[in-house]
Amino acid sequence: MPVYRDEAVVLRTHKLGEADRIVTLLSRQHGKIRAVAKGVRRTSSKFGSRLEPFMVVDAQFFEGRNLDTVTQVESLASYGAVIAGDYASYTAATAMVETADRITETEGSLQQYLLLVGALRSLSRREHGPGLTLDSYLLRALSIAGWAPSFDDCAVTGEPGPHSAFVVQLGGVVADEVAPPGTPRLTLEVVELLGALLAGDWVHAEASDDRARSQASGVVAAYTQWHLERGLRSLQHVDRVRDEVRREDEDRSRDRVRSVAAARAAAGVVPVALPGAPSASHAADPLEGDLDL
Repeated sequence: MPVYRDEAVVLRTHKLGEADRIVTLLSRQHGKIRAVAKGVRRTSSKFGSRLEPFMVVDAQFFEGRNLDTVTQVESLASYGAVIAGDYASYTAATAMVETADRITETEGSLQQYLLLVGALRSLSRREHGPGLTLDSYLLRALSIAGWAPSFDDCAVTGEPGPHSAFVVQLGGVVADEVAPPGTPRLTLEVVELLGALLAGDWVHAEASDDRARSQASGVVAAYTQWHLERGLRSLQHVDRVRDEVRREDEDRSRDRVRSVAAARAAAGVVPVALPGAPSASHAADPLEGDLDL
């Protein structure tokens, strides 16, 4: 059929010529679509603003030999502006659409479409933290694609867990008997958090601490990039956000230490020397010089 209509999420766009764009979309019934949107870069375009990343649209296409052509677009959900207003949400959404672009092909995948729309909606409504939403999306998208990780039973022998050894190449946690030498170990809290993200148990996921979330994010990133066979460029920016949060926590900790030290000095409190510690006259001031962090 030369003309068809479908709901779709805009994944990415590329400039074409002086006024056109090539738009990549994940549709509800036709899988991934690459189409030319003519004249959308002109200020007079009727639907240029609707074909931006993270937008959910109802579009009509004319089927071409290599690329289809967008002939009509109606907005169904405008998540782009809200998500772009928060950097953490924006980087998480960028990683999501890049994963959807890499993990889907031309054949339709209703589950992948609904999962991506639900994740973008959750980000725009600030229902959960961007990092938790991203990790949950990645685990579920891989599961739909046939790469479901195991966080309970051993991925090799099926022995009931819990297990602490996690091997990306083997598909999840494994028993000690089959774990290769040097296998990284996960705490029980991290394993439970990963299982909660895969199952959508948000009560348990949001009750986790920052350390468990950071370790779980590293596991999810390694598992995702292993199965996609190359790295996701967007994850570098997501990690940068997490590093900034960590640095802010360290800065606040140092500020608290300085405040306590200043308060004790003002009150005339003399610190008690520990056995074997250098005296106050020979001890270096911890607030002077470079800090080795």
